[in-house]
Amino acid sequence: MKKVFLKLSFIACSAALFTGCPKNNITGRNQLALFSESSLQEMALTEYKTFLSQNQVVSQTTSKDAEMVRRVGSRIAKAINDYYTQKGNQDVIKELSNYKWEFNLVNNKEVNAWCMPGGKVVVYTGLLPVTQNEAALAVVLGHEITHAVAHHGNERMSQGAVAQGLQVVGNVATSGNSKYNTLFNNVFAPGAQVGVLLPNSRKQEYEADHYGLIFAAMAGYNPREAITFWQRMADASNAGGAQKPPEFLSTHPADENRIKKLQGYMDEALSFYKPVGPSK
Repeated sequence: MKKVFLKLSFIACSAALFTGCPKNNITGRNQLALFSESSLQEMALTEYKTFLSQNQVVSQTTSKDAEMVRRVGSRIAKAINDYYTQKGNQDVIKELSNYKWEFNLVNNKEVNAWCMPGGKVVVYTGLLPVTQNEAALAVVLGHEITHAVAHHGNERMSQGAVAQGLQVVGNVATSGNSKYNTLFNNVFAPGAQVGVLLPNSRKQEYEADHYGLIFAAMAGYNPREAITFWQRMADASNAGGAQKPPEFLSTHPADENRIKKLQGYMDEALSFYKPVGPSK
């Protein structure tokens, strides 16, 4: 397994010599990004509409939970803009101006939430008994939205394309290209996992935890709630004797490792925390 990872890293780095490895405007980390963001957003919009048409969307006009999802998500989106406006990072502000945010609650018992490129967000009703409050939901949405704005999906697709020997030139990823549709679905479809990219995926998870915590705090939610939330997640995962796979076989870090990392991020996140009252 380690040889596979080393080979993939070598291929990706070799490809970067020719294509460039741009610096991500959100994290500041150089990452492989072979696909245009506009093409991924176009594909995400199509996939998002299909998903909503095939699932039971909870009405925001009749459900307090659905309205909470919209409210918390909107605050997180605004916090990201505020964060990079304060930093004077016009590249991020310009990029985020192309996001058409949507926040939907879907009736599904699975404990899950995700954000596609362009700001297309879904929360499953099964997550809410674990989050229990708005602050914990903000932690989750901050994490998932960070995945999108940090182009983690683009990075995983790019590595997947290199690993499969696919040629990527310009805006080749279009809805009419079956190879890239498959690659897109392998990365972005709910529940998707790309096996050979797991170590990098965990790096992305920690980045999403780090910046998501900051964005939740800036949105007025107590970042300390992240610790108790992930403790509840660990308890829920182990309920009934269920066992998680070892960390090296999982896209997500082991719960104890994630909590330790979050504790390390906490002082920085708290420096951005200014409590706000509930929205009316």
